[in-house]
Amino acid sequence: MSKKRIASPTPFMIAETDGNIGWMIFNNPDKHNAVKVEMWEAIPQILDQFEADNAVKVVVLKGSGEKAFISGADISEFEQVRASEAATKHYEDIADGASDRLYACTKPTIAMIRGYCIGGGAGIAVSCDLRLATDASKFGIPAAKLSVGYRHGGIRKLVDLVGPSAAKDIFFTARQIPAPEALTMGLINKMVPNDKLEATVEEYCKAICANAPLTITAVKQIIEQIVKPGTLDQDFCEQLVEDCFNSEDYIEGRRAFMEKRKPVFKGL
Repeated sequence: MSKKRIASPTPFMIAETDGNIGWMIFNNPDKHNAVKVEMWEAIPQILDQFEADNAVKVVVLKGSGEKAFISGADISEFEQVRASEAATKHYEDIADGASDRLYACTKPTIAMIRGYCIGGGAGIAVSCDLRLATDASKFGIPAAKLSVGYRHGGIRKLVDLVGPSAAKDIFFTARQIPAPEALTMGLINKMVPNDKLEATVEEYCKAICANAPLTITAVKQIIEQIVKPGTLDQDFCEQLVEDCFNSEDYIEGRRAFMEKRKPVFKGL
């Protein structure tokens, strides 16, 4: 497969497709891929394009270079974009909107983490479905070192992932957490040597793309119903299950099993 560049509203974000994979690349290597406002704003626009492309079955996020996934928000902008109460609220609305849009992406998302995954970078990673990292990666949320407040939505995503006690550890200490500890606390799904990361991500993408997209979408949406605040929409969840059983892919899956061959799913 050959990579195809697609439109991005800022050079600090690269978007491209490679077969069934949509790549979202945070491209600010001089600042360890620290996220600027225009990068936050670009995330929903890039995801819109990936979701509209039927060929894309999984979205992978990564940082440019070898040193960082994302080192956090670009603090050099804070004097302008977070200097007043109104400006701070506007900034937080943009950042939260981008993270929520990523979390709600209809296609599976993977954070491919190499190096630093700090602050806003950790928030972006937590908003993905899966996190695959090198054994030298480091994680942390240094908000307490800057007297930065975190909204409940971002904290909730972290609590849902690692639990209340580990989330308190991460926020209270503001320390950098090595990859082995991140794996133990459930912050990442898998840890591999640096030279194995790309191959591991490709294996995950291949496995996901070979499976029934209706099942994957249904499971993702049902899990979101389970962890969200409020009452679970039982009818919606049951409809998702019914849609799977009423699909052409379910027929294909049964036939492939009986014929002892790999199924070819179409998402129909």
